[in-house]
Amino acid sequence: MMKRRTGSPRVRLKPVPFWEQINRRNISQNELADLAGISSGYLSQLISGRKSPSPEVRRRLQAALNITHFDELFALEYEDDRATERR
Repeated sequence: MMKRRTGSPRVRLKPVPFWEQINRRNISQNELADLAGISSGYLSQLISGRKSPSPEVRRRLQAALNITHFDELFALEYEDDRATERR
């Protein structure tokens, strides 16, 4: 039986696919931030997982990287998943 997830999901940027996309396009983190209309500091917080991107920021990053599917760059993380990681 599958465990039921509780709490609201948090969206996080997947760092490995993110860096693969950056390298494939031969652009810097700062260049991507400019293309997406966000600060490089905020992008750094998204990459490290300290911040969760809003729907608008997700759309901007996907557009800047020419990514159509949410799952290519982002993942849903549930509170019970985060609690397990902290143990």
